[in-house]
Amino acid sequence: MVSLPTAVVIGAGGGIGGAFVAALRNTGRYGRIHAFARTPPTSFSSVFGGQINVTNEESIAAAAMTVGSPVDLVLIATGMLHEGGRMPEKALRELDANTLARIFEVNTIGPALALKHFSPLLPKDRRAMIGVISARVGSISDNRSGGWFGYRASKAALNMIVKSAAIEIARSRPEAVCVALHPGTVDTRLSLPFQHGVAPDRLFSPERAARQLLDVIDGLKPIDTGKVFGWDGEEIQP
Repeated sequence: MVSLPTAVVIGAGGGIGGAFVAALRNTGRYGRIHAFARTPPTSFSSVFGGQINVTNEESIAAAAMTVGSPVDLVLIATGMLHEGGRMPEKALRELDANTLARIFEVNTIGPALALKHFSPLLPKDRRAMIGVISARVGSISDNRSGGWFGYRASKAALNMIVKSAAIEIARSRPEAVCVALHPGTVDTRLSLPFQHGVAPDRLFSPERAARQLLDVIDGLKPIDTGKVFGWDGEEIQP
């Protein structure tokens, strides 16, 4: 009997991460779904909750150890835009070293360490996927308004991490695809202060965002590895 694939969602406590878990379970395609978050989600049916703190490498390594078996899909859905009442910078004079360090810790270093510990779990003999939540504002060529220094830079750096990881992963796992994903504007706490100018048809529920991104992932091939894709399947240039 052929066993069903295994999936991992890191950041399952967030809006998009939680929606990923529900969407994957509803497909019936996965025999095991490991859902990791700071506060472990409840385990039920094919979903197995586990604790992770992406700002602590020991926690990431321990989470990967609990999975064990080959993993066919890894989704890294962690990130921050604002914290503790501090909003994204609008000008250079607002830059703060501690805030910049914090946003890089969460948006860049955490996902990089997750790639370090979870990519070795991908099978070598079949298709496997890694999707990392990024953002269109991480595109340098698409930046026409400035501002949001820390968030933009941390996502641009994340996209480079994904690119380099994809090159390395392909050497031993030629059928694997590792990409960064832009979910659009999703109705979560992260985007709440910035939704006023978003057209209603472009403000996605977490459930819709998760389905759209999973559809994008399903259509990707090894030639797409290392790239950044939007919710609509269009490639986003660096």
